[in-house]
Amino acid sequence: MPKTLILLFHPHLERSRANKALCEAAHGLPDVEIVDMQALYPDGRIDTDAEVHRLIAADRIVFQFPLQWYSTPPLLKSWQDAVLTRMFYIAYEAEGAKLAGKPLLVVATAGNAPDAYAPDGANLFPLHDLLKPLRATAHRCGLAWAEPFLIYNAHKADDEALQAAAEHYVVRLGRLAATESGDKAA
Repeated sequence: MPKTLILLFHPHLERSRANKALCEAAHGLPDVEIVDMQALYPDGRIDTDAEVHRLIAADRIVFQFPLQWYSTPPLLKSWQDAVLTRMFYIAYEAEGAKLAGKPLLVVATAGNAPDAYAPDGANLFPLHDLLKPLRATAHRCGLAWAEPFLIYNAHKADDEALQAAAEHYVVRLGRLAATESGDKAA
């Protein structure tokens, strides 16, 4: 059965209104599996066999996380080191090659305003630029990069803004599911 796999990497989901709202909206969609990676691996010990199987079984992959110090949360980096290193440097033919062409959507929440992510802003670089390591990873893994879904002012957003973001997320996931290649239209 075709499915969208959302790997949620949030170190403190209980305190996140934005990521919770996105997950609640996506939870009701058909063929969507949401995995709270922090809840699954609170000690950081990743079951590489299970994660490889999960990726291979998915048709579309979503990394959802809050931006932390201009990067991904530590568990996502650890997951990449364990899972992707195995799939693409140790067992490419048996595992890594099976991801070729699957779409990857990055969903990132940021605490600051969009204008803070500009050359003259507090964060100096556009959020898209800060996600380039993930884009390079997608390219190296043969995953089809979809335009990221970004939420700014995540911790300051009111209920109405979060509801609107959740509705847009559902639409975006639907578009991703409707594409076979995860092209930029997704």
